[in-house]
Parts: sequence; C-alpha cells; structure tokens
Amino acid sequence: MVEENKATIQRMIDETWNKGNVNVLDEITAPNYARHLVGQDKPLDREAQKRRLQGMLDGIPDHRLTILNLFGEDDRVVFHFTVHGTHLGPLLGVEPTGRSLTLTAIDIARFENGKIVDHWGGPDMLDLRRQLGLQ
Repeated sequence: MVEENKATIQRMIDETWNKGNVNVLDEITAPNYARHLVGQDKPLDREAQKRRLQGMLDGIPDHRLTILNLFGEDDRVVFHFTVHGTHLGPLLGVEPTGRSLTLTAIDIARFENGKIVDHWGGPDMLDLRRQLGLQ
C-alpha cells in the first residue's frame, strides 16, 4: 500500500497544482478528509481545501510545484516540495505584486482504504508574507 499511497500523493500534486484540477480531491480523499494547517485551530474539510487551493492557484497562475522528497511508511506519506511562481492574482487578501515567489513545505498525509484522510503541514506563511512585501 505504501507505493500506492505515494502514487496518490504524486497524482494529487500533478492534478491539483500542476494542472489546476482541484476536483481530483473528490476522488483521492475520504469523505471525512481533514486538512490540518499550521496556525489554524480547526481543520478544513474537502470543499474548504478545494477553495483554498483554487485561491492559491489563482493568486500564482504560473505556479509549478516540484516534489523534492517523498517517503512512505505504514499508512503515512511525507512529501517535501517547493512551489515557484509569480504573484499575479489576489492572494491572501493581497493584490498582485508581480513578485516571484518560492514556497517550501513538508506535509504528511494519512491514508485509510487508499484515500487521504488527514493531511498536515503547509507553507511557511511568515516567509510567504515576507515575499509578498508584508513583513
């Protein structure tokens, strides 16, 4: 199952980030999916995560996400990645700055029955704010 779970993460990255198809989350996440973001008390459900991702994609329309490391054990997959792009659309309430952005993150996904149930992590928001010129 570890290799299948890693393939699901790769598919998630390819489909959502690199092709802009956030609806693939309907296929690869469990109905009780929870997206746990650093600094937020309440996890996002699938629909809220789709809206979050779409906002990021709209704010950085020339985005490209690259997986740097991908590890799996038991029911978990850890993935280390970077996102490169240009801030060309509204992002986190900030109007486009035209600045180049590079975000790095390490996320963990937990699987049940081949579907992502829990997803922890996220980019360094302080660094993102700095790159947007807010710090």
